[in-house]
Amino acid sequence: MTATGTRRSVVVAIDGPSGSGKSTVSRRVAERLGLAYLDTGAMYRAATWWALHRGVDLTDTGAVAALVRDMPLVMGVDPREPGVHVDGQDIGEAIRETAISAAVSAVATNLEVRAELGRRQRAEIAAQEASSAFSQGRGIVAEGRDITTVIAPDADVRLLLTASEQARLARRAREVHGSDDAAAVEATRDQVVRRDADDSTVSQFLVAADGVVTIDSSDLDLEQTVQAVLDVVARTADLHA
Repeated sequence: MTATGTRRSVVVAIDGPSGSGKSTVSRRVAERLGLAYLDTGAMYRAATWWALHRGVDLTDTGAVAALVRDMPLVMGVDPREPGVHVDGQDIGEAIRETAISAAVSAVATNLEVRAELGRRQRAEIAAQEASSAFSQGRGIVAEGRDITTVIAPDADVRLLLTASEQARLARRAREVHGSDDAAAVEATRDQVVRRDADDSTVSQFLVAADGVVTIDSSDLDLEQTVQAVLDVVARTADLHA
């Protein structure tokens, strides 16, 4: 809090592997604190969708990067209804399809794409400090894979949200297939384990960097995980839900 009692802007950066629950948790935390919310993973999915939609070969890294530089992407930052629009089209559901999940690592490991989307992510984070922004200057919760280390290393709160591989696979299986039986878990394995392995070649999100607080949600339910994050935010940034 400032001397006048007005709450200052705060940036909460949350990283984590697939299935750690970071998107749902980040949205809940942002909503509780009245902050904006930025899903940076959705930006990579949107870039993948756009490249495929435009018929660009994902292995042609230069062509993909050029396309992404001009991508007409609008990211909603309301945690209650974030939204993802490209060229005026709502692609929020389309980017969650299995075909995008299977292809997104090819785009997420493209260093030129990462540079461009990183620039956009920093701009959105900075924009939320303005009184005219969605958060009215209160700040933002940004989540992804390299937010705590590359995009916002000076964030007020930096967290790594993780969970055991078994827990992450079960969660993603329930999300995608509506079940966490053996068949559903196996069908989900590539989306979780392989993608984490691919993405870890360009960003570090499996082990917390110096100064980053780790929260292991393996044995926590959603509300308990949200509260654990809120507790860290309250201690670190002097904020309260």
